[in-house]
Amino acid sequence: MRILGIDPGLQTTGFGVVDVDGHHLSYVASGTIRTTGAALGDLPGRLKILFDGITEVAARYQPDTSTVEIVFVNVNPQSTLLLGQARGACLTALVASGLPVAEYTALQMKKAVVGSGRAAKSQVQEMVRRLLQLPGLPGTDAADALGLAITHAHAGAAMARLGEATTLNRRQHAMYRNGRTL
Repeated sequence: MRILGIDPGLQTTGFGVVDVDGHHLSYVASGTIRTTGAALGDLPGRLKILFDGITEVAARYQPDTSTVEIVFVNVNPQSTLLLGQARGACLTALVASGLPVAEYTALQMKKAVVGSGRAAKSQVQEMVRRLLQLPGLPGTDAADALGLAITHAHAGAAMARLGEATTLNRRQHAMYRNGRTL
């Protein structure tokens, strides 16, 4: 199984591709998509760069599934909204590419990869390097994306087995029901 991990950001979005064979993980590719070519005030242009970049990565590496980091709420609500829009562009590109999408928080990823939800970015980079036997440290955004793919490689199998045993229901917070919010 090939997993594409995405660490969304408005300026820099990380991606990481990992192959999984049983418990064996293999590095395929990683990198970043930068929107710095668009003007700072050109939000639609930046979102298009992200959408096109994720679509290109999905087409090039042909993953079977994908995973995206769940956005946390910042102190600055404007930053949270902008990050949410970048995440939305990434999600839309993945779904438009026909990929199923799993979602994990940064805390879940850090706990799965490093063993502590409060791990520093440098610790995530080092553990990703070790787990994938890389010759050097990946960039921070790429390391987070690879960490999400690794998390899904481990947690995804357990969730699939759980799904076979019982019905899994999506949480309904912030979803619409009969035209009203819950």
